[in-house]
Amino acid sequence: MNFDRHRRLRSSTFMRDMVRETKITKEDLIYPIFVVEKDDVREEVPSMKGVFQISLNLLEKELDAVKEAGIKSVIFFGIPKEKDAEGHGAYDDNGVVQEACRISKRLHPEILVILDTCLCEYTDHGHCGLIDPDTQDVDNDSTLPLLVRTAVSQARAGADIIAPSNMMDGFVSEIRKGLDDNGFSHIPIMSYGIKYASKFYGPFRDAADSTPSFGDRRTYQMDPANRLEAHRELSSDLEEGCDMMIVKPALSYLDIIRDVRDRSDVPVVAYNVSGEYAMTRTAIDMGLLDEAVIMEQMISMKRAGADMIITYFAKDICRMLDEGME
Repeated sequence: MNFDRHRRLRSSTFMRDMVRETKITKEDLIYPIFVVEKDDVREEVPSMKGVFQISLNLLEKELDAVKEAGIKSVIFFGIPKEKDAEGHGAYDDNGVVQEACRISKRLHPEILVILDTCLCEYTDHGHCGLIDPDTQDVDNDSTLPLLVRTAVSQARAGADIIAPSNMMDGFVSEIRKGLDDNGFSHIPIMSYGIKYASKFYGPFRDAADSTPSFGDRRTYQMDPANRLEAHRELSSDLEEGCDMMIVKPALSYLDIIRDVRDRSDVPVVAYNVSGEYAMTRTAIDMGLLDEAVIMEQMISMKRAGADMIITYFAKDICRMLDEGME
């Protein structure tokens, strides 16, 4: 018989492990943590089983668990005690994520801290910038100085990476200049420059208390139907000085992850968002899917070209890796 014997390389577990092309490691994972500016709160997010809002005074236990699991990087999202139209809590030097960063650095300085740089969690209207009273839309240019103040405040608190997620035009260049002018030229920017106006964000808005009180975010987040637009966003952010690029969401946008990998040489980050997490978690809990599907999803993101993955499954993945599941 004259045909190829592809099964030779699938003949045993050891053989399959040896020739595996894509692997997940703990270093690939970034774990999101929601911190609240209230004492003694550890409340599970109703739409995200296993994900909690955690007070600063209870953060030590969570960070200890992160360290024990072997997670190397975290990203903090904050829920302030008070919100206002200009999102003052975002650029308060003693704000909730700034304090979370200081706590993390004091307890576990080896854990890499990424801070989300946006206003939506801090504004009473839930949008990512200042609202133009005439158009009732986000005013791009007047928002930029507040984003710069936020980034500088976060760097001052000890953030290792600034991750702006607001999708304002020019946000990378303005933040880069602001960081450089304030002595933080060594701090990298992980840009959410390719962020789609997705329905997969619903549970996150529950967790971060950031649902817009009017309208939506389609004037600044991208149309899910567009691919070439992502190329333009990538080109702009690279020119403006981003050091890493996030694609958000991940599973429905694997083609975009591949495009970014093929078109750039910066590290690519896939954001496995809240809706993707909630669907998978529910299906597993209902017995519809085996837990191994989590690893399959992560591998799909790595295979598409992601170097790192922001995921609420990080603890589960670390446990599965410890158990030898790949």
